[in-house]
Amino acid sequence: MAQTLPTRLADKSGQGRRFEVEVVSEPFTSGTEDPPTLMRRIMDRGRAENWDIVVALTGLPLHSHGRKLVVDLSHEHGLALLSLPSLGGLRLQTRARRAVEEAVLGLAGPRTTEAQGPPRGQPLLGPFVSRLAPVHPGPVGEEETTDLRYVVSGPRGYLRVLGGMVRANRPWRLVPGLSKALAAALATGAVATVNSTIWSLAESLSAPRLVIAMVGSVALMIGWLIVDAQLWHRSAEVSREARQRARLYNASTVVTVGIGVLVCYGGLIVVNMVWALFILNDRVFASMTRTPLHATDYWTLSWFVASVATVGGALGSGLESDEAIRAAAYSKREQERRHMLQDDDGD
Repeated sequence: MAQTLPTRLADKSGQGRRFEVEVVSEPFTSGTEDPPTLMRRIMDRGRAENWDIVVALTGLPLHSHGRKLVVDLSHEHGLALLSLPSLGGLRLQTRARRAVEEAVLGLAGPRTTEAQGPPRGQPLLGPFVSRLAPVHPGPVGEEETTDLRYVVSGPRGYLRVLGGMVRANRPWRLVPGLSKALAAALATGAVATVNSTIWSLAESLSAPRLVIAMVGSVALMIGWLIVDAQLWHRSAEVSREARQRARLYNASTVVTVGIGVLVCYGGLIVVNMVWALFILNDRVFASMTRTPLHATDYWTLSWFVASVATVGGALGSGLESDEAIRAAAYSKREQERRHMLQDDDGD
């Protein structure tokens, strides 16, 4: 984004302006999730660096007055604080680029004083509006640096922020991050595929029972990973916003781990299918189960064995370190936030 922003901003401003973009990455959101405090820290950093405009992007969800924050703007000081999860989980890079461009162009206009308020004609709604999650102005406190705030609320806004948090966690990284659990699941599946008792069980199970076995094994794996690695978030605060944040963090954890486990489950089905096609003999199968081996039996057996192997993988995940599971399940900023919370609890 930083490489293309100067040219795009110069073209869109249309006033012969030149833009220089400097990128600084630091965990400034790890110590607090209070937007007014963050805006003051951004303002202090901008003054120290002598920056004209400061746009801060964070991968953590922010709340303000019980609503989920999209962006805070201060036209007087040239500041913008954008919460990336509020942009949703789809087309994140495009939405983030458009949001940053509109924020910079709006802040680059004539500066206003606090008494004048934000300039009219610069609603900044364009990059954020979606039929799936309407964005609207939010309340701003009298003592806040912010002079314009946009938030999302309601069930659709909740789902949009949740999708953005899951996207930031990148749940597909959970698969290679659980090497010991995968090794245990693959070993369990390989042994179960050549077990005649498993053949008979798979042959006798109906589709609803296979679905129950799948749901049960996946739920067991998700629950075990969350409990064993202590991924469940418990807030020491009793405020409404703290409870909302805790529910949102825990929901994103369940969805992130759930997607990762489902990807593993699908991979186990494919591996088991290949192994079954290679190892099963129709005459041996018929002698053990007293039924001929059909093409559908390969699918049924692979499906059932994947459920059995997932339970074995849940047990094997106990060999993984908690840090390895957290690294696979969370984004960098979320890991930093949790480390800060643990340090605070230790102090």
